[in-house]
Amino acid sequence: MTALQPATLLRAEGAILLVAATTLYGREDGSWLLFALAFLLPDLSMIGYLGGPRIGASTYDVVHSTVLPVVLALVGVATDGSILTATALIWLAHIGFDRMVGYGLKYADGFKETHLGRIRPCVAPPD
Repeated sequence: MTALQPATLLRAEGAILLVAATTLYGREDGSWLLFALAFLLPDLSMIGYLGGPRIGASTYDVVHSTVLPVVLALVGVATDGSILTATALIWLAHIGFDRMVGYGLKYADGFKETHLGRIRPCVAPPD
């Protein structure tokens, strides 16, 4: 039996995070239009790459770590702040999607260097 590769497990975790956050969002009766419009907002953090790879990796990683949205979700639940909880769930769904497709936290070496390994195209280019 072949052992699962860590990157495969991390992608599976991403898929579970995406499904869980989206399911919980649906149970919160959130607007699906808001979900669709806000889903890609965390990617605006890539603007940091205009300042170079070190700044870009830092801004991307802060926004694509689960730390801030989990804290936001906890505050939302504690204060009955449904918009905070909804925002956190959309954010977590985005992070889960990114991890599922192989976009990990970035190293300053370059955008394609991530904690999941080097980003590779989903389809191999022709020879």
